[in-house]
Amino acid sequence: ESKPLFISDGLRFYPEALLKKYGKRKEFPRTGIRGRPKIPKLVPDNNLRYAQVIKKREGGKLQKVEKKIIFGTNIDQKEISTSLLERQNLTFRQDNNRISRKTIGFSKKLGWLHNQIRFYCTYFNFCRGHGGLIQKNKKGVNYKRTPAQECGIVEDKWTLRELLIFNCSKTSTV
Repeated sequence: ESKPLFISDGLRFYPEALLKKYGKRKEFPRTGIRGRPKIPKLVPDNNLRYAQVIKKREGGKLQKVEKKIIFGTNIDQKEISTSLLERQNLTFRQDNNRISRKTIGFSKKLGWLHNQIRFYCTYFNFCRGHGGLIQKNKKGVNYKRTPAQECGIVEDKWTLRELLIFNCSKTSTV
């Protein structure tokens, strides 16, 4: 089973979360010596690939960018970058007042924030055309496609009205 390359900043919680999701439980054999046996631990799967981009700053200025491979061996240094994710986060912050920094439009209740983020992500994928997904239509005119169109989930870009009246039913992801 192939897994994607995971890349994050240096936050210490990511390796732990990846191990919980994709790790294997390693049992240690009994030694025959008195005392408690060694506690089993989670070890990374052989095809789990994870790297970190750690930025060192001094006085608010970027001094050094360090790329560190945490799990996996076949990771090219050129593959390790967070620029696409940072660009996505900037777009997300600019379009969503609730998660902008230092704003009065913050969410007072977590549930409303989750609802708004789900709505925005759906709008982003089904209604909003993206400059990186430009294609010519039958008349030879360039138009921006949505990620949902690119994946083949829908044929046409949805209007906001179509999104709001769509009858959605939950399905199991297991």
